[in-house]
Amino acid sequence: MTGNGQIPFLDLITPHLELEEELVWVFRGILETAGFAGGPFVEGFEREFAEFCGTQYCVGVASGTDALRFALIAAGVNAGDTVITVPNTFIATAEAISQAGARPDFVEVDDRTYNMDARRLQEYLEMRCVRDFRTGKLLNAKTRSPISAIVPVHLYGQPAEMDLIGELAERYKLVVIEDACQAHGAEYFSNKENRWRRVGSIAHAAAFSFYPGKNLGACGEAGAVTTNDAALATKVRMLRDHGQAKKYCHEIEGYNGRLDAIQAGILQTKLKFLPDWNRQRRENAHRYNELFGAQDDLITAPYEPSRAKAVYHLYVIRVRYRDQLQRHLAQAGIATQVHYPMPLHLQRPYASLGYKEGDFPVTERIAAEILSLPMYPHLEAGQQKRIAHTIFELLSTKASIAGSQISQPYPSVGIARS
Repeated sequence: MTGNGQIPFLDLITPHLELEEELVWVFRGILETAGFAGGPFVEGFEREFAEFCGTQYCVGVASGTDALRFALIAAGVNAGDTVITVPNTFIATAEAISQAGARPDFVEVDDRTYNMDARRLQEYLEMRCVRDFRTGKLLNAKTRSPISAIVPVHLYGQPAEMDLIGELAERYKLVVIEDACQAHGAEYFSNKENRWRRVGSIAHAAAFSFYPGKNLGACGEAGAVTTNDAALATKVRMLRDHGQAKKYCHEIEGYNGRLDAIQAGILQTKLKFLPDWNRQRRENAHRYNELFGAQDDLITAPYEPSRAKAVYHLYVIRVRYRDQLQRHLAQAGIATQVHYPMPLHLQRPYASLGYKEGDFPVTERIAAEILSLPMYPHLEAGQQKRIAHTIFELLSTKASIAGSQISQPYPSVGIARS
């Protein structure tokens, strides 16, 4: 909590002050070698993050958007193809698809996890697609665009249902690229393999963002692609560096999407703390769950399936009177956000897809009810109790006016009054 009693949505100051000496050492080391682009800091981070994710390869790039775009291109997605994702995500997911030359299309999300509903994906592939008998490719029945890839998003740090998504992709010969930009360190238990898999290692490739607010964040923009496919990793390395196989030898037309050495060194330094930070986030999430459990008729807490170990990049509740509650919390000095207030199928850049309000009712209902509460490793128990108390101040009043019977106006816990 800040000195004036405010509770920020995210605390990026405390962990950097705690690691100040190590982070300054990174900067000094790069100044002394002038290795600003590429070199041992980038290679070291790539090696350690690949090991962390359980993959053979990691390729550092300039942002999470670059990571997803490059992974799609390297996986063979062509101009004019259709790539399936969800409307309940940050626009960068769809932007990367469009910027790879493909056409994004959407399937509905699950009402509890907010991730891609694998059964709706199956319906899309079976009911909205046809097989091209000349090429054998799966086509969108309406647009005749080839379906080439699926991008499930591990939203808020919660793994998507990867077994069924993977089975469908295998059946229809589609590529799967994980959007793991919010899920560093999350795990998924594969019944198919009878083992836990870390996000980033489950599909053909995965894209990570290291934007400063992420569980593993740089001090600027950064991203990475993880994969077990040597050819895909090689092509991503070329794409990030103007298509160069070696200096001034350009095999393809590429981009300027390199990970700079300072950010790589910062990420390598922070990586060893990530498991503990994720543990603290999970503990904070469980504490929120306990605080809200007595009033689950007013608040829907995040749902975590038994096959998932979420890392709670965000802690997102669903409530009625969301906008009034957000204002009430702001007046009490508690910062919140909404991720995301308008689904992608209703956003202007995707108007050409022809969707309208009502086409994705689950996504639209979620967008009207979700509220992201403060969540970070250094969040204190007293702060969480104060947040819960402030939430129930408003919701209990609203419910009483509506004629609901509530046993207590707020949870029977010690309330931080600072």
